[in-house]
Amino acid sequence: MNQSQRTLQEYRTSLTPAEVVAEAKQFFSQRNSLYAAFLEREGPGYAGFRGQGGEELLIAAAPHEGATRVTGSTYLFDMQIARFFTTLPPFQQVETLLPPSATVEGASA
Repeated sequence: MNQSQRTLQEYRTSLTPAEVVAEAKQFFSQRNSLYAAFLEREGPGYAGFRGQGGEELLIAAAPHEGATRVTGSTYLFDMQIARFFTTLPPFQQVETLLPPSATVEGASA
């Protein structure tokens, strides 16, 4: 994985953007380690954290195509963002097929 793939990560979840932000605040504030990050600012759909050496970590969430697209951006905390994403339920797209009775009459194969 190259550096640009680590500094901006993306995930799709079934949670709402507000639920994602609440989960991020809980996840990153409860880390008791060298990589703890503390809430610095937040707004609708995003939360910004500060960590070791003033490192910034941003989590943003917005509705996108029936799911919530979550992005995480940082330079040093890429592993923590990846771990956070694993705590979110994944978005699973369900395809609905037409019932056999809905086929077009007179269509040839």
